Amino acid sequence: MAVSAAACLFALTAGPEPLGVPALAAAGCAGTEADFNGDGIRDTVIADPEAAVAGVSKAGVVHVVYGGSAGTLELTQEVANAGPSEEGDRFGHALAVYDADLDGCADLAIGTPYEDIGTQADSGRAVVVHGSPAGLGAGKATVEYVQQTGLLAAIAAEPQDWMGYAVAAGKTRAGVPFLAVGMPGEDIGTGVDAGAFVYISGSTTVTAGVVNQDVTTTAGAVPDAVESYDRFGEVIVATPDFLVAGSPGEAQGTIDQSGAVTIFNHELTSKVPKPLNAITQDSPNVTGGCEMGDGFGTALAAMTPSAPGGAGPKLLLAVGTPGEDLAAVDGGSVQVFSIDAAGAYDETAWIDQDGANIDDKVEAGDHFGQSLVAHSVSALRPAYLAIGVPGQDAAGVADRGAVHTFLIYEPNGASDRILEPGEEIPAASGPRLYTGLHLGGGAGGLHVGLPYGPSEGSAVHVFSWPSGANDWGITPVKTFKPGEGGLPAEHGTFGTVAR
Repeated sequence: MAVSAAACLFALTAGPEPLGVPALAAAGCAGTEADFNGDGIRDTVIADPEAAVAGVSKAGVVHVVYGGSAGTLELTQEVANAGPSEEGDRFGHALAVYDADLDGCADLAIGTPYEDIGTQADSGRAVVVHGSPAGLGAGKATVEYVQQTGLLAAIAAEPQDWMGYAVAAGKTRAGVPFLAVGMPGEDIGTGVDAGAFVYISGSTTVTAGVVNQDVTTTAGAVPDAVESYDRFGEVIVATPDFLVAGSPGEAQGTIDQSGAVTIFNHELTSKVPKPLNAITQDSPNVTGGCEMGDGFGTALAAMTPSAPGGAGPKLLLAVGTPGEDLAAVDGGSVQVFSIDAAGAYDETAWIDQDGANIDDKVEAGDHFGQSLVAHSVSALRPAYLAIGVPGQDAAGVADRGAVHTFLIYEPNGASDRILEPGEEIPAASGPRLYTGLHLGGGAGGLHVGLPYGPSEGSAVHVFSWPSGANDWGITPVKTFKPGEGGLPAEHGTFGTVAR
């Protein structure tokens, strides 16, 4: 989308303000999290964005494993009624689960950032495949969000916009469904790959607004300014109260790729969310300092604290900086922030592998913090943070990778538990597994995807969240593998995304 500097944040609408009134629940839809077929049992989705489809290379597939032994579904673009599979589409690069139409059956948002739109290569798109008592894609028609079409008709599709590179979805505190779709390759004026995201709101009445970093008064000024290669919207996370966009390419002065995160709430003005604040490592009372290549905001994890305290909603935000240089280059770090309703923040933790009692140490190229997952099982149980370390070397094996897990309120190492292939993770240890590069999480547990390495090792291993201070199980509670449990044997990068 090429827009002028003055037209940096604008709105598109297909009707009046979005409505949060629930639709008539579909018969048999129980409202369980990630339950696509309405039987009251959580289902699992696993992306294989580099899988071939009918001989078409890297077209992409999303696998659905229904809970309760209800079978599996191989979801291609054809099965989803979302157009043909084409070479290099990478359908399933990003996934988000939410109830888009409030009918009680979960729906699946799928990002396909390398989809060509007309002659515009890699312009990208997102689709929402609806759940139903008959399963995913067997009820209401799939909704496509494509530039130059429908709600996004006013936006020009351009090469390498990468719309759908990131997706985040849920329901606001007021009960309104929302979907945020990242476009990190979006050009804004003269800003090449400055980045933007689309915010889609509502159930029966749906609106869409586009947000970037250029100066605006529409919903309040978005902090910072459009610059080339910021990649604003490359990472997006959300809670019922907040939305956060990562800009790992953000330059601070002459310091390239130092990174930033921008915080919004779901209060809409002219169909766009309200910006609250931005954080960099040069922000007041933030540890570290901006350095070239840090990539602050490369990974994000967000949750509502179990015991927020004080007035108004709170956000607990973990920010990964895998390019952080510590005792070694690109050792990586993670910072945790507590953020209030106005966007004011306190840094509550700095985590790296040289911390007290942490199992391991900082080494060059570890990229600690390349991926993150945060989850709280309930208000009465602790909150946990999982940190991916895909560049971790072990026993002379390069880039074997690992996952660290912490109590998010006590990340000083005392609660650290490390998950490694060949040990807690039942996978053959080997080079370039990049364990920890692909993490997912939710009520179903911590999902550790292993799409790389020997083909026979491709899998998603699920660990249950602890019920106490640090009682992680020593083995996964479930493992999904190609060729087993109804999943097809043919695969590409099975486990790149799992929910």
